[in-house]
Amino acid sequence: MISDHMTALTRFSRLLLLGLALSLGALTMAHAEQSVDANATPDVFLEAVANNMLGAVKASPQALKGEADAIADLVRQYALPYVDMNKTTRLAAGRHWKQATPAQQDALTQAFTGTLIRTYSGAFTRVTVDTRITLQPFRGDPNADDAVVRTTVSQPNSAPIGVDYRLEKTPSGWKVYDLNVEGIWLIQNYRNQFSQEISRNGIDGLIKALNSKSGQ
Repeated sequence: MISDHMTALTRFSRLLLLGLALSLGALTMAHAEQSVDANATPDVFLEAVANNMLGAVKASPQALKGEADAIADLVRQYALPYVDMNKTTRLAAGRHWKQATPAQQDALTQAFTGTLIRTYSGAFTRVTVDTRITLQPFRGDPNADDAVVRTTVSQPNSAPIGVDYRLEKTPSGWKVYDLNVEGIWLIQNYRNQFSQEISRNGIDGLIKALNSKSGQ
């Protein structure tokens, strides 16, 4: 049975991924599909990924009905290639990452990926035509290897939500590896939760817990 703190982790991840889904969805309401230039400025890159993701959802009757499996398939195709899940998982595992065998590292990355895809897919069904986003001007160094893209998401009858994205410039271009919702970074939160689970049940216990929440 999964521990209470892993259940709390899942509740928090829903908030984070809801913020991600809202902002990506809001970015794309009025745009057609476009090519993704991973070497463009970080904000242009992020907007292009978002455009294609929502365009794919709107073209899928199953996704528009909120079918999680259909949305998950689209996430894997249109969003996941632009996310560095290995780095996200490594940073979330913290000092425990080096204690894991290569096989455990791979299994943990796959399990964490499944957890985030499942949560993201559920959150994406909440995007509406009334969702709006303000993409803040990018003020970072365009030649830097790490950047933060800041946005504000708003919906009727709700307070605006600040959602920031941290990206790294890899040999293949920009990739997202962390996000912040209202001052809380995803990796930092997961690092605390992962550490607790590993202390109790080891790396394999964490993998098992994540897989159980992902339905694997």
